[in-house]
Amino acid sequence: MQHIIEKVLTQIESVVLGKPRECRLALACLLAKGHLLIEDLPGMGKTTLAHQLAISLGLSYQRTQFTSDLLPSDVIGVSIFNQDTKTFELHKGPVFNQVVLGDEINRASPKTQSALLEAMAENQVSIDGVTYDLPTPFFVIATQNPLFHSGTYPLPESQLDRFMMRLSLGFPDLKAEKKILQGSDDTITGEHPNVLNSEQLIEMQQAVQNITVSSDVIDYVIALCQVSRYQFMDDKKLPQNKAVLSSGLQCAPLSPRAGKSLLAAAKAWAYIDDRDYVLPDDIQAVFYEVCQHRLEPQQYQNTAGSSSAAKQILGLVDVLNPLAY
Repeated sequence: MQHIIEKVLTQIESVVLGKPRECRLALACLLAKGHLLIEDLPGMGKTTLAHQLAISLGLSYQRTQFTSDLLPSDVIGVSIFNQDTKTFELHKGPVFNQVVLGDEINRASPKTQSALLEAMAENQVSIDGVTYDLPTPFFVIATQNPLFHSGTYPLPESQLDRFMMRLSLGFPDLKAEKKILQGSDDTITGEHPNVLNSEQLIEMQQAVQNITVSSDVIDYVIALCQVSRYQFMDDKKLPQNKAVLSSGLQCAPLSPRAGKSLLAAAKAWAYIDDRDYVLPDDIQAVFYEVCQHRLEPQQYQNTAGSSSAAKQILGLVDVLNPLAY
């Protein structure tokens, strides 16, 4: 499957120029059965990345523009009474696709934002008391504008936690931006072949789940999560390492779900590297994108600054002796 992954990444990177790491992270998120949040300024290629992922992987795709007047029924669907048959018929919303793009999700009201919660957590939706299964695989990509933009509603922590990763594409480098300006719209809107199909993707996702994780790597993940929680522990459970206590680290605690997401993303990263086992390097490679929006949910940053909680936590845990923090 390695040659297929390389083809997928090559095709995505041919459209989303100059962002190989971000393209790889987005693919890893999908292989790990996660959902992806992309936050950046308008016009940075967020929608292009989502669209190209769906095309390359041969998945059904629909984009929904989130606005302040969008209703939950516009997202999940609604039952309408048919006068001829005297029965209610389901009119499916865009959520009944394998890839659902919620464009500018934080422009919609909190009630509409929450319409995706059940779908993201359980791959199903409930409409008028009836539960409907969603397609497999099912992947939500949401984009949002920075919080300082007008007309935005911050996503609550419960919604943020449903996203395995949060990415920011950032500005392209000079070489990539020149190619973008010299190119035509056909680069984005033109025909691109499907590199694989749904069945192959499901097979890959299963292979990712079977990646081996050693006890030492699990201890490393546990230590990273524990360090984020130390200010919430009682005195008897506080870590003894003075470096941790004196770091002044203030952040939200990482939950067990965050730890599971971190392991799943690291497995996918290892799989893309054609390995059947996880290294601490894999944990570190995805840690910021998986954890930063959980550690500092209301402090979105486009790049990993030196003061980010994720970077501090990585620096406080010794890879060789993680539980000695």
